[in-house]
Amino acid sequence: MRIAMIGQRGLPATYGGIERHVEELSIRLVERGHEVVVFCRKNYTISVAESYHGVKLLFAPTYQSKHLEAAVHSAVASLLTVGRGFDIVHYHAVGPGIWSPIPRLLSRAKVVQTIHGLDQDHAKWGRFARRVLRVGDWMSQRVPDAVVVVAGYLLDHYRGRPALTRHIPNGVASRSGRDDRILSRLGLRPLQYVLFVGRLIPDKGVDQLIRAYSEVGTDSRLVVVGGSSYTDDYELMIKQLASDDPRVVLPGYVYGDELNSLYAHAGVYAQPSLREGLPLTVLEALSYGRSVVLSDIPAHREILNASRPGGRLYPVGDVRALSAAIDEALASSDREREPSRLAGEATIDRYRWDSVTNQTENLYAQLLAS
Repeated sequence: MRIAMIGQRGLPATYGGIERHVEELSIRLVERGHEVVVFCRKNYTISVAESYHGVKLLFAPTYQSKHLEAAVHSAVASLLTVGRGFDIVHYHAVGPGIWSPIPRLLSRAKVVQTIHGLDQDHAKWGRFARRVLRVGDWMSQRVPDAVVVVAGYLLDHYRGRPALTRHIPNGVASRSGRDDRILSRLGLRPLQYVLFVGRLIPDKGVDQLIRAYSEVGTDSRLVVVGGSSYTDDYELMIKQLASDDPRVVLPGYVYGDELNSLYAHAGVYAQPSLREGLPLTVLEALSYGRSVVLSDIPAHREILNASRPGGRLYPVGDVRALSAAIDEALASSDREREPSRLAGEATIDRYRWDSVTNQTENLYAQLLAS
């Protein structure tokens, strides 16, 4: 099959769960003999290569701004699919799918759209952007030949809609190398820090995490890995909050082997998000056998079995409950470490990228056969 991917910033993936999803899926599809073209933005990666692990990279022009970058890029990419013989045009996220009528009407390609979350609910968007995304949400229920949702709870949003809907979750990557030098560079001791990984946007609740940590009586550090995503004002607020607590470490975005090391040596992983699709960062933390403290939102409840050792859910938005949960997790981490490690192996078995690829490939074949 000849497959186009639209909606991601580019490859190789640095920050962004959608980019990781597209990378893991595309590489495996290429290994199975398919041709995959990923449309990229030049401002996402340092190098501009023609391919990545056999995946073809096509850099489409765009206009760099918070509201127009993704929209313009997806529009241009959609036009570039016409007349190129693609069997599948696969959109990722609600916004880019606004342009899905282009390949649907102007080519023979089957159109697939993966919903990674209900983007129209994100706090970082203004009133006009939310209205546009609501239009995209309406279109996602009617234009694509098939819709993929990464979390089971999202099925309810598409139940009874015309589009064929499948639940295909995110996966966990196989553990690669580590670079433990980052611990000394950041002044960290193994198992003596709480970790968060993600973009610094309001929906992630990082401000609540820092406020909650100020009430935690410990010498352990809080490491907040991430940076702005057109949310400079929010990032500035996070830095101001962190400046009041010397235990808080803000290293910015961290990738690759260094990020693996931060996962591997964390005492506790915390995710205070107000909303999520199916967060890869939580899956990664669980795969490393970390104790986790998660907000009680549908995505986290779906991932975290209530009986899982070292897993704690707290009422979303409740800063006092978050502080108490972190306190308890730090105090209990020693005795929970081995049960959490075994539970981590179960997480890897449950969320495998090879299984994700199998299901996606079968969906493509089903659409083409019909």
